[in-house]
Amino acid sequence: MPELIVPPGLVCGIDEAGRGPLAGAVVAAAVILDPARPIAGLNDSKKLSAKKRDALALLIRERAVAWAVASASVEEIDSLNILHATLLAMRRAVLGLTVRPTSAMVDGNRCPQLDVPCTAVIKGDGKIASIAAASILAKTVRDAEMLALHAQYPVYGFDRHMGYPTAAHCQALERHGASPVHRRSFGPVAKQLSLL
Repeated sequence: MPELIVPPGLVCGIDEAGRGPLAGAVVAAAVILDPARPIAGLNDSKKLSAKKRDALALLIRERAVAWAVASASVEEIDSLNILHATLLAMRRAVLGLTVRPTSAMVDGNRCPQLDVPCTAVIKGDGKIASIAAASILAKTVRDAEMLALHAQYPVYGFDRHMGYPTAAHCQALERHGASPVHRRSFGPVAKQLSLL
């Protein structure tokens, strides 16, 4: 596993989970790590098992200087578009921090509107420890939300694909139509709705 960089100062790492799915909110997290309390094993959440992510999420919440998780709803995704809804969720996460960061680093190529300097880092969740931590928190929170939605709408199999457009999910959409938690602005859902 790569040794991730821990920038000096109160730098908050920002990342999101759930840009690609057809259902559910997009979730973002902001994390300011404590260099005096390092967390071994941080990495891009997609490269970790669910069990490892859950264990690391507990350590992040315990050891970070500050952390916050926020989201943008399905309605916001449909009215703003997924990019702007993601940036909104990221901004909300940073505003939710109990400690004000001196700067921010975000995974990707776009920065949310913040009142502190922000740097976009391509594949930052595999390079910067605080972004990796944010990716883990965002993913574990979103997965938990999708499991709760699965209990409400079991026919879609959210517990298996977390809302991503798998073959099984697209078949369930064709069979049952869109649920209230499906993103109407996304192609496969819009197509299904146009057939009704």
